[in-house]
Amino acid sequence: MTRVLVLQGPNLNLLGSREPEIYGFDTLDDIHSEIAVRAVGLGLDVDFYQSNHEGSLIDRLHERNFDVAIVNAGGLTHTSITLRDALLAVQRPFIEVHLSDPSRREAFRQVNFLHDIALESIVGQGARGYLLALESIARRFGGGDG
Repeated sequence: MTRVLVLQGPNLNLLGSREPEIYGFDTLDDIHSEIAVRAVGLGLDVDFYQSNHEGSLIDRLHERNFDVAIVNAGGLTHTSITLRDALLAVQRPFIEVHLSDPSRREAFRQVNFLHDIALESIVGQGARGYLLALESIARRFGGGDG
């Protein structure tokens, strides 16, 4: 069974109350519940990790106990060379997901340190982006007996 790590960056724990006009009203728990249900249907094993601390996200990647990741690095997308380096170092493919479309937002969000190393980027689809990423993983890597 393909093991999927859903890695969530800073401030995503505030979903549902943080700028809902941009990020929607779903909480992170709501999103994770939807992902978990869809993963079962696709025969994927999913694990979730969220942190507001860059080093914790990197430490989690270093565990390497997953086959592929879905990464929403939040603001670290635009600032973190060390997160990029960790994603390269662990040699695991990943799909980048953003609830909003950073390219349509502030100028500083035009910098993206992850886009060119991701299998694909899914942006501006809200919580549905995670489900699209799961479906892409199932197509690319297969699921399991689920």
